[in-house]
Amino acid sequence: MLGPTGRPLPEFPEPRPLAQHGPARVIAMCNQKGGVGKTTTAINLGAALAEYGRRVLLVDFDPQGALSVGLGINPNELDLTVYQVLMERGVDVRSVVRETAVPDLDLLPANIDLSAAEVQLVGEVARESVLTRALRPVLQDYDVVLIDCQPSLGLLTVNALTAAHGVIIPLECEFFALRGVALLVETIEKVQERLNPALEVDGILATMYDGRTLHSREVVTRVVDAFGDAVFHTVIGRTVKFPDATVAAEPITSYARQHAGAEAYRQLARELVARGDAA
Repeated sequence: MLGPTGRPLPEFPEPRPLAQHGPARVIAMCNQKGGVGKTTTAINLGAALAEYGRRVLLVDFDPQGALSVGLGINPNELDLTVYQVLMERGVDVRSVVRETAVPDLDLLPANIDLSAAEVQLVGEVARESVLTRALRPVLQDYDVVLIDCQPSLGLLTVNALTAAHGVIIPLECEFFALRGVALLVETIEKVQERLNPALEVDGILATMYDGRTLHSREVVTRVVDAFGDAVFHTVIGRTVKFPDATVAAEPITSYARQHAGAEAYRQLARELVARGDAA
């Protein structure tokens, strides 16, 4: 059977339970364009992996704090965030990590303070590796760490790419969204060359897909033509349920368990594990 990407859709088996946890594989959700589904994917992929028995840490690395808000935390009321972990000596990352309502899904929150880090890091030694050092103490506690990057290719995003083993690129099914991917891939290649040779692109994820429109189908065809097997078989459809779940401050996997959107993220979790890009 052909899937929405025009290729035969494999069966992705349910992942086996893990005998032990850690060390985590770190994955950056990255696209310099805003509104493509980075935060939605971080929350729902994280929740789906947690459903399959994986211990997941979500890192909010966007000063807007959308990931924190989407999990029911008011960023403006936080005294300790990822900013303090990065910039203040003696702040242990474990003291800042918060449990969420989803079992096995934890959050390292962020708020507007993080925007100052971009400026302050410029003068730091090894400024691109500050997040790598900050996350090191908790990598043994988790199976997957998902970093929700801000929509830019600045120093925070470079930090996320330096800390990561893999990158997932959410790509909105619109023609103008394609143009930015080349720039992003160029940035990833520079980070691979200079800072993190082990970094790899785990995949490009088509989001906001509407199979009823020729436009959406053509964009997916173009992406597959350009990137081949780097494109996930799983495609995330456009639905009002995602913003509804965000307002309810919970993942779609618990907000609307049977919804096609929830099943799509479970399939993505299974595909990621089947590819070897998550435990």
